[in-house]
Amino acid sequence: MTEIYQSQALKNLENKLDQLIIKYDEAKNENSFLKIEQERLASEKIDLLEKAALARTRLEALINRLKVLENAS
Repeated sequence: MTEIYQSQALKNLENKLDQLIIKYDEAKNENSFLKIEQERLASEKIDLLEKAALARTRLEALINRLKVLENAS
C-alpha cells in the first residue's frame, strides 16, 4: 500500500510541477507582451507630446497674428 501511495504522491507532484511550468510559461509570455506594449505606449506618448507642443506653438503664433491684425485695425 505504501508503494501505491508513494506512486500516487509522485504522480500528484509531477502534475503540480507540470501545472507550475505551464503557469510560469504563461507569466513569461504575458511579461514579454507587457514589456512590448509598454515600449509602444512610451513611444506613442512621446509622439503625442511632440504633436501637442507643435499644436501649441502653431496656436500661439495664430493668436499673435490675430492680435497684430486687431491692433492694426
